[in-house]
Amino acid sequence: MGRRLLLAVTTCLLAAAPALAEDELSAGDTAWMLTSTALVLMMTLPGLALFYGGLVRTKNVLSIFMQCLIAAGMAGVVWILVGYSLAFGEGNAFIGDFSKALLSGITPQTLFGTIPEYVFIMFQGMFAIITPALMLGAFAERMKFSAYLAFITIWLLVVYCPLAHMVWGGGYIGSSIGALDFAGGLVVHMSSGYSALVAAIYLGPRRGFGKDPMPPHNLPYAVIGAALLWVGWFGFNAGSALAADGTAGLALLTTHTATATAILTWAAIEWLHRGKPTVLGGATAAVAGLVAITPACAFVSPVGAMAVGFGGAVICYGAVTFLKPRFGYDDSLDVFGVHGIGGTWGALATGLFIADFALPEGVSWSAQVGAQLQSIVLTAVFAPLATIAILAVLKPLFGGLRIDEEGEYQGLDLSDHSETAYSHD
Repeated sequence: MGRRLLLAVTTCLLAAAPALAEDELSAGDTAWMLTSTALVLMMTLPGLALFYGGLVRTKNVLSIFMQCLIAAGMAGVVWILVGYSLAFGEGNAFIGDFSKALLSGITPQTLFGTIPEYVFIMFQGMFAIITPALMLGAFAERMKFSAYLAFITIWLLVVYCPLAHMVWGGGYIGSSIGALDFAGGLVVHMSSGYSALVAAIYLGPRRGFGKDPMPPHNLPYAVIGAALLWVGWFGFNAGSALAADGTAGLALLTTHTATATAILTWAAIEWLHRGKPTVLGGATAAVAGLVAITPACAFVSPVGAMAVGFGGAVICYGAVTFLKPRFGYDDSLDVFGVHGIGGTWGALATGLFIADFALPEGVSWSAQVGAQLQSIVLTAVFAPLATIAILAVLKPLFGGLRIDEEGEYQGLDLSDHSETAYSHD
């Protein structure tokens, strides 16, 4: 994922990589990318499913698992049919074309850099799975399953694919603005976080929100899910080098360093603010640190990664603890507070803490910060506006997007799937 961007703007990084002809297959790179692909899929199944599933109430845990499963199924098909082509086809500055629809013209011998293009397609497909699935946490426990499926399918094509093309496919953000996003601060986290906030507000709060207690039903699930996300994130970030090289090693190191720093910072803040550090806070901090370092992981030093992780913890804690209560929106599982705000910070921090070796030739530090700010504004405007349009179109088609009052009271497990997670016999 990061290789195409690096080819355009960070030749100094690639100069340090092992010298291989661009059309020569590397078994080592291919093996690493096969492994990374599996790690990224693990982030959604079972990582995200367990993390979100543990945070909702007992009557909705199965619906979370099913929403993650269906995201994998939907994206797995749509990506092959047309999604990959719209993201990485030649197209124009804002979206690809249909030249690679149905993976036309690609064979087992077709290479993308030093790996088979089929492997690159699969790796990218895992990002296409988790990004729309991230959104479900903001409107958890209240959207109809049918409406959810339609929403994430259209969103993948209308929001994710254009952003992926603009950042990684040779489009406007990466090529014209010159913004850096190694593994998805803009494309994955800002897009899903801001869109999720819009969807949560559009649907309205859960019935009883602010009045009835809605604690997580299984914190061990959430911690296990966060731990699986952490492990999978090494494939997410280091895999975006598309090679088993020094850039992947740097991304691996900075990913872990920023996350560790975020956990320590969040625990300290919570200890001072609430009197005790919580397990839920620790799990949330881990994800916040991972989100923040994602766009910057190959562009900052390990010390810079500490600054990114520290800032991510402080800013995301503020968003979750103060911003959400202040404005009263029901972002059920803090998708905007962690992914939207954390992704925004990470995109900015990429420029603020960029290492000398990663600064594109001929570009000043201030110019790079400016490019990062431009990309943030574009993403923060485009994703929400497109999401509002999608929701407005779908609402009359489904007779409303949210489950009825009785179904919400019963829980989506029963009302949407006629199942329960736990037996009480």
